[in-house]
Amino acid sequence: MTPAARLSTAIDLLCAIENAPRRPADATANAFFRERRYIGGGDRRVVSGRVWDVLRGWRRLHWHLRDMEGGASPRALCAASLLLAGESFDVVNGLFSGERFAQNPLASRERAALMPLEGRSLSDPAMPRAVRLEFPDWLEPYLIATFGDELERELAAMEGAAPLDLRVNLLKTDCEKALSALRQDSLLARPMALSPWGLRLDGRQPVTAAASFREGLVEIQDEGSQLVVAAVDAKPGERVLDFCAGAGGKTLALAMTMHNKGQIVACDVSAQRLEGAVKRLRRAGAHNVERHLLVSGDKWVKRRAGSFDRVLVDAPCSGTGTWRRNPDARIRLTENDISELRVKQAQILDRAASLVKPGGRLVYATCSLLAEENMAQIDAFLSRRADFELAPAGGEVLPEALREQSSFSLTPLRNGTDGFFAAVLRRVNVATTPET
Repeated sequence: MTPAARLSTAIDLLCAIENAPRRPADATANAFFRERRYIGGGDRRVVSGRVWDVLRGWRRLHWHLRDMEGGASPRALCAASLLLAGESFDVVNGLFSGERFAQNPLASRERAALMPLEGRSLSDPAMPRAVRLEFPDWLEPYLIATFGDELERELAAMEGAAPLDLRVNLLKTDCEKALSALRQDSLLARPMALSPWGLRLDGRQPVTAAASFREGLVEIQDEGSQLVVAAVDAKPGERVLDFCAGAGGKTLALAMTMHNKGQIVACDVSAQRLEGAVKRLRRAGAHNVERHLLVSGDKWVKRRAGSFDRVLVDAPCSGTGTWRRNPDARIRLTENDISELRVKQAQILDRAASLVKPGGRLVYATCSLLAEENMAQIDAFLSRRADFELAPAGGEVLPEALREQSSFSLTPLRNGTDGFFAAVLRRVNVATTPET
C-alpha cells in the first residue's frame, strides 16, 4: 500500500472504532482486518500503529484541535497525529490527494486547524494535567488516592506502547530452547527481570505467525499476569479453580505450574470466551483442564463448596493497568463503570470464596491501578468473612521481594509490567457469616 492508502485505511479504522464506542478497539480492529484480508501484515501493522498513536494521544489531539470548526474528525486526528510527531504540513497535505485509495483533499477548515500544528509537540505545558496525562477529569481523585505525589510519573510511564511479553510453556520446552526457537523464527527476545518463565520482545514482531508460537512453545502473556499465576502457587495433583477464566491465558499458565497433574476448572459467564480457550489449550498441550459456563440459577457453585485447593479470581475491572495496550479504555471508562464494577467484584469474590477448602488459597487479582478495586475490596471482604485471612504469597517462583507480601501492586513505572494487583488469602477454620 502507498503511504496515502495506509493513512486512508487508518482513518477508516478510526471511524469504525468511533462508531462502536463500547466495543474494545482491538476487537473492532480484528474484525476490520478480517473483512480486508487483502491488507498484508506489514500494512496492517502500520495502519494499526497510526490508529493506536491517535488513541494514545486522544485528549491531547482534541486539545490541539479544540477550535476546529465542526470538531475533530478521524481525518483531522490522524493528520494532527502525523504533524505533532514531526511531519511537515506539505507532506501531510500531500497524503490527502484525492487520488485512487487516498483521502479527498483537505477542506479549508481542516487546513486552517492543521497548519498551525506544524513544528509543535503533542504535549503542551498549557494543557490541564488530565489532558496532558490522558485520563478522564473525574478519575483524578482516584489516581491521587492511589499514587499521591507519584501520579505524574506513574501516568507518564503509561504513555508509550507496552512491550510484547511471552511466557515459555514449560510443558513443551524450556527458556533456552524457546529463545533458540524464536531466533530461528527471526524473533529477538530476552529473559524478563521478574518472571522466570518470561521472555520480552523488542518492538512489534509478528509472533503469532511464528512456528514457535503455533507449536505452543510460547504464549503471549504480560509479565505481571505471569506473576499473578505465580502467586496462586498451584501444585501438581491439586484441584484448582480459575473462576473468571476468560479465554484461558492464566489457565494455561496454571496447567504448566501443575505439570498437567491434578485438575483445573476454568469458569466464565461467557460461552464465547470459554470456547476461545479450546484452541489455546490444545496448542499448549494442557490436558488437565475442564471448562464450565456459569449461568444464572446454576447449582454448580453450591454443589462444589469447599472443594478447591486454590481459587483464582481474576476479577472484571476498569483495566486501568492496561492503558498502554488498550488506550481506548481511557476514553470509554466512566465513573458509573467503577461503581458497577465494585459491586460485581464483591459479589464474585464472595461466591468464589465459598469454593475454597479450609486451609486453601484464594487469590484475588485485577489489572486495575485503583485502590477502590484492589485493597479496598480485600478489606471489605475480610470484614465480611472471618474465615479468611491474608497470607504471604510464598512459593519459589515469585521474586524474593514479593514472597513475604500478602498483596502486591505492579505498575509500568516501578516494574516494567502492566498494572496489576494481587492479594493472597487463606481460608481458616472459623465459623462464617451466612451468605445471602
